[in-house]
Order: sequence, then structure tokens, then C-alpha cells
Amino acid sequence: MVRKLLFALAVAASLAHPMPGFTAQPSQSVTVTPQPSLQAPQALTIALNKSQVLRVSQTVGRIAVGNAAIVDAVALTDRSFYLLGKAVGTTNLSVYGQNSQLLAVLDVTVGADVDGVKAALHQMMPDDRIEVRAINDSIALSGTVGSPAKVTQAMEIARKFVTEDDKDKDKSKVLNNLGVRGAQQVMLQVKVAEMQRNVSKAFNFHPFISAGKPGAGNIGGNGFKLAPLDPVDTSNFATIAGSAVAGNFTFQLLIDALESKGAVKILAEPNLVAMSGDTASFLAGGEFPVPVAQNTASGVPTVTVEFKPFGISLAFTPTVIDDLINLVVAPEVSQIDKTNSVTFTGFTIPGIATRRARTTVELRDGQSFAIAGLISSDFDDTVRGIPGIMDVPVLGALFRSPSYQNNETELVIIITPHLVQPAPAGTLKAPTDSFVPPSDAQIFLLGNTENPDSGLPPSNGGLTGRYGHIIR
Repeated sequence: MVRKLLFALAVAASLAHPMPGFTAQPSQSVTVTPQPSLQAPQALTIALNKSQVLRVSQTVGRIAVGNAAIVDAVALTDRSFYLLGKAVGTTNLSVYGQNSQLLAVLDVTVGADVDGVKAALHQMMPDDRIEVRAINDSIALSGTVGSPAKVTQAMEIARKFVTEDDKDKDKSKVLNNLGVRGAQQVMLQVKVAEMQRNVSKAFNFHPFISAGKPGAGNIGGNGFKLAPLDPVDTSNFATIAGSAVAGNFTFQLLIDALESKGAVKILAEPNLVAMSGDTASFLAGGEFPVPVAQNTASGVPTVTVEFKPFGISLAFTPTVIDDLINLVVAPEVSQIDKTNSVTFTGFTIPGIATRRARTTVELRDGQSFAIAGLISSDFDDTVRGIPGIMDVPVLGALFRSPSYQNNETELVIIITPHLVQPAPAGTLKAPTDSFVPPSDAQIFLLGNTENPDSGLPPSNGGLTGRYGHIIR
């Protein structure tokens, strides 16, 4: 009793003279309730580990607390008392007068510190509209924020004000009802352009010398004939042949010459849509089989087949932060390379020529960026001939066969993100919606592969109504 009296005097002194830098909470008055209306107790909410001072309009004789482990009540004066939230929960508090008559009944709820959460969220995230409510020992967040990252930030701030159960981390005491403002679907327009240029040149000499006398041999032949480099086709060589006879000797000369140039353009324009934070992927190409040696459960070796993808692939992960789009992009261009093939247990496995990139960029809706500089250049220069003689000036050209091959490849990837919203039903059209099959007469007589009536109807323009100049 003496301890409670000293504590009450200390609290009363602190309320009369608040400490510098602290603001005392406003007191809450409790109205004396007549005896017939005690069926509807008054409600009072106290934050956990926070206090509240209550004042009564009549003299208080006694205070009874239903569960002292939840709320601690201490009398300050004959008309005021001090409440402290000790644990999360709900209990009731009865106030009696000097003659033991019941003055008031309070339903006291001790919950999370909502005011503290609101103050912290307003300080850290002033541009977002977040509402905070206490549900027993949990906190419920609602409202809208600018990005999914801010949802995580608000959840982390709220968790600092509740006591999480380390044994059951899956049941969080922070309820997330937050929404994200604006569009959260990102459409990625990708243009993949690859140019391949190749130049091949070859100039081969094939001299032959034969003697007419018995026992004489031939000089020349295919001893130093140059085999063209793959993929040069020998059927495209231009051939010049000539012969001369001097006595018993016959001189023959065969010249093969080839020059080829080529250019190949590879273009793909995929469009992908993904939600913010999710990953979308795309592949335009195919898969080729690869034999793989494995052992069965009984230890018997066997050969299975696995399929490896090739072609133009793209994977990207967008994250929308307010008006900015953060993109993690991983494009890849691969093709089968038979020049690097290997033979394994009778199977020929081709190689794959791959060019890939992975980058992270940040840009706004409609802006573009390009990935360039993926250049590959292969040069092969070969000279074959008779050692010694091929190095003789002028005449040595008749005894050597030079050739070279130059291949260049350049890859450029242009990426443009857009924030998109779903379209209403019936507003999107497919190319097949307006297709009309041709009749038999149109097929056999006119050679038409589709009906002339096919095609979308012409647009009436973007505006309807009166037209002309408007003068104001």
C-alpha cells in the first residue's frame, strides 16, 4: 500500500511538472453512468507499454481491474487514476464511488502502438497515404503507395512496433492491405538485328608436264591443289585450262578462281509483358537433340536424348518504382555451328555459336536503350604450294595457291519498355478476324488465295461530329 501511494505521488508530480522534451498525453474524462445503463460499457484503447490518465467527475472510492496482467491501474487523486498497458489483450475496469456505488464500467483494449507507427511512416514515407489500425497485437496497413518496394518498406517499419514470434515467423503480425498506384504491367518491345557479311577469294594453279617417251613420268597433278575452305562450293569456281606441246613434252595449265560475297540479315521483334517483380522469357528458334550417355539402375550403359535450345531468346525482370522502370535484361542469340561439331559413339553433335548479354538499366516509359558492340570477325588466310619454288618472284605464282575467307557478324539489340493496362474486351483484333476464304471461282479462275473483301474496314478518323475551324 505504501509503495502504491509513493508511486501515485510520483506520477502526480510528473504530470504537474512535465519533463523537458516530452508532451503529456491528454487526459480522458469518464462520465458517471447511471445504474440502468451499465449494459453498454464505454470503450478505451491504450497502446502497449503506454499510459493514460483518466479523470472522473465524482469522487472515486475504489477501482477494480478484471485482469491486472493486461492493465495496471493506480489512483492519483480522489477523481483521477493512472492506467498502464502491460500486455496485449482486452479486460474491463470498474469504477466505484465512496459509498461503493458503481460509477462507470470501461472495456479496455491494449493493442499495438498505432500512433507510433503512423508517425514513423509519415516521417519515412511522406508522399504515400497509409492508414494504420490495431487488431489486438497486430497492425493492419491499408492505402496506396508508389511502388512494390515501398510496400516492403512500410511492412518493415511496422514490424518494428510489434513483437514477432520467432518460433512461427510465417505468421506475421503486420497485415498488408496496401495497393500500388499506377500501372504495374510492363510491355517490352525488343528489336534484335544481326548482320552477317562474308567474303571468300581463291586463286589456284594446277600445272602438268607429261613426256611422250616410254618410261617418262608426269610432273604436277593434284600434289599442290588447294582444297577450298568450307563453306566455299567448288562448283562455283571459274576454270581456265590450256595446253602446249614442245617435242615429246606436253605442258598443261588449269586455273581455278573464285570470289564470293554475301550478306545475311536476321531480325526478330518480340513483345513481352510481365508484372512488376516477375520474369518473362521468350525464345524464337528451336531445339536440337543431343545424345547423353547414362547408366541404368542395373549399371547397364544406355544413351538418352536431351534437347538443347537455340535461336533468339530474351528474359527480363521489370521493377516499377514510381515513374521509373528498372530492368534486368538478358538477351541471347545462338545458332548451330557445324564447324565445331564433335563425334561421340557414332553420333555427330553440332556446336552452338552464342552471343549473350546481361545488363541492368533504369529508364522511363517509352525511352529506349541499345546493346551494341557485339561484333565477331573471323579471318582465314592460307597459301599452299611447292616449298622453295612458290617463293620465287613472278614465276613462283605458278606454283602456289592463295585463298582467304573473311566473316563478320554484328549484333544490335534495341529495347523499349512501356507501362500498359489491359484493354477492354472486344477492342483487340487479330489478323485472322477479317479473313474471308475465296470461292472456287476465285481460286481456279482468278488465282486468288483470299477473298478481296478480306481486310479490316477503313478507319473513319479519330474524331466524329462537326468539323472545320473553330474561332473563339
